[in-house]
Amino acid sequence: MKISLVQYDPKWEDPEGNQAEIRKLLDSYGPETDLLVFPELTLTGFTMKPEKYSAAPGEGYTSFFASIAKEKGAYVVFGEIIREGERYLNTLRILDRNGTRRSNYYKIHPFSYGDENKHYSGGTELVMSDIDGIKTGFSICYDLRFPELYRFYGKEKGEILINIANWPITRIEHWRTLLKARAIENQAFVVGVNRTGKDPQLQYNGCSSIFNPMGEELCCIVDDVEIRTIEIDLGMVQEVRKKFPFLEDIKLI
Repeated sequence: MKISLVQYDPKWEDPEGNQAEIRKLLDSYGPETDLLVFPELTLTGFTMKPEKYSAAPGEGYTSFFASIAKEKGAYVVFGEIIREGERYLNTLRILDRNGTRRSNYYKIHPFSYGDENKHYSGGTELVMSDIDGIKTGFSICYDLRFPELYRFYGKEKGEILINIANWPITRIEHWRTLLKARAIENQAFVVGVNRTGKDPQLQYNGCSSIFNPMGEELCCIVDDVEIRTIEIDLGMVQEVRKKFPFLEDIKLI
């Protein structure tokens, strides 16, 4: 499977401008891919104005990303804000190669240190989706700090675990260490896609990465606005789990 990490510098709270930036970035990128992964809150940055930039579940910017999925013949994972009644949800959406929505994952752990919990409601459900027959689990940014979430994905034999983020440079070593830990403890490929640049409060250097089931880093994009495609061998997941089957020995979940 070929996975493309789309690391870019979103314009602050400018969905239309960011669509143009993404289109320009994709137009200059040639290689084929199976999966394009974009950062958290892809078109707005980590805004605390969900009432202004949210959409109802069937609306939003899905059509823009659906056009990308169809043009590239690839699955697409992106982030946006969904409104359900009086609630706002930090959302990861999965589209298939035809641009059809497969699933929504709602961020379970709003980032209380940054007051996200005052503006967004937390989700309550894990989401495991089938991407070309591969069991894939999803999470958003701060979720990465909660290993119990990933333990459930590991128990369900998730093969790829994806986290999309706006993770600042001040804590970037936490990001890198936690991605590696989640890969090792769940014997899965872990894909983390972060933004670069800066917003009104914070600076970011990306470090979008892929780790294999042994915790080996296959790539890390530092600072650059770039699409990086890495081909992974999913057979490695089963090889590692067969050789060292500790997922079978989990007792507490």
